[in-house]
Amino acid sequence: MFDIGNLATIAAAFFVAAPSPGPATIAVASQSMSAGRKAGLVFGSGLAVGLAVWGVVAAAGMGAILQASTGALTAMKLLGGAYLLWLAYGSARSAARPRAAPTDMAKKPRAFLRGLLLNLSNPKAVFAWMAVLSLGLGDGSGTGQVVLATGTCMVLGGLIYATYAVVFSTQGAMDGYARARRWIDGVVSGLFAVAGIGLIRSAFARQ
Repeated sequence: MFDIGNLATIAAAFFVAAPSPGPATIAVASQSMSAGRKAGLVFGSGLAVGLAVWGVVAAAGMGAILQASTGALTAMKLLGGAYLLWLAYGSARSAARPRAAPTDMAKKPRAFLRGLLLNLSNPKAVFAWMAVLSLGLGDGSGTGQVVLATGTCMVLGGLIYATYAVVFSTQGAMDGYARARRWIDGVVSGLFAVAGIGLIRSAFARQ
């Protein structure tokens, strides 16, 4: 029988870790301020699916295999770092424009895909999942316990991204973005660049 206390421990740990500032939360906030609630929610849905994929990988025990595979992990970190640098370049271009230019980033397929790729490009997510699940699951945990814990965290992840989208797409947030767009996009570009460089450096650190 599953211990509700263990589930609560896992959920609490995930709830503390997931909303913390990082590439995903920064991106969904930026997307929501610049393109509106619908685009933010679609983008957040892509993030949630990417997060869920890593959750399945961790729950299935494949995370340990990935962690032990130096070549695969290095390649994923390099690709993830490159994608973050590409996002930094896009934000920098936006900051450099004197006026906000029309964009197709709010289109549902593109917004969803961008969110999906952002979380899939961060292999560190699977290690975060492994750490969270290990807090409440032991060697004797059954499949049902693993599925319930992973599913709970997936739902929490989706709710967290949706909350970011709703909060940062309010009229006040969007008006603030319109007034300080160049500064905000510049800061976002810098944060993406730092995250991308850090991921690339961590890839070479494993050599």
